[in-house]
Amino acid sequence: MPPTFPRWIARRRIALAAVVALALGLGGCATFIRGSTQALTVDSLPAGATVSLSNGERCTTPCVLKLKRKHPVAVELCKPGYRTAQTLVRSELGSAGAVRMAGNALIGGLIGVGVDAASGAAKDLSPNVLAVLLVEESPGCTVPAFPAVPEHGQTPEEYARVKQKAAKK
Repeated sequence: MPPTFPRWIARRRIALAAVVALALGLGGCATFIRGSTQALTVDSLPAGATVSLSNGERCTTPCVLKLKRKHPVAVELCKPGYRTAQTLVRSELGSAGAVRMAGNALIGGLIGVGVDAASGAAKDLSPNVLAVLLVEESPGCTVPAFPAVPEHGQTPEEYARVKQKAAKK
């Protein structure tokens, strides 16, 4: 006859298994809940400016671009008759991402902390919404140019590779 365990030992084992399953399930919590990309809204007054990003992306204001949270991006706005405007959209640890990473660490999901950090899901693009007031200048910006890639930013080649991979999925 096989040995039987007292009920309290069986309950502890079930509770321990539940805690382990929960910790593994919450690994990379921010990655699953927030995702590794974020919509960046760019607008200008007057509208119709060409927006060029250091990663090679381009649009006309007002526009919304889907970007990786973990990479900062330099932005240039160009419109004939207006001065060129340049700024940097930073990749910073966001409050919601920080809370989820702390939750991962407390529950024991160190793997989750690593996943969130590697994917950039704990970060936010800032500022977001990027609203730019263009200043009149003659002749102003005539040829849009892509700004230089900031430190830790994606090059246009890296960005294109990632975009192609995503399109194949």
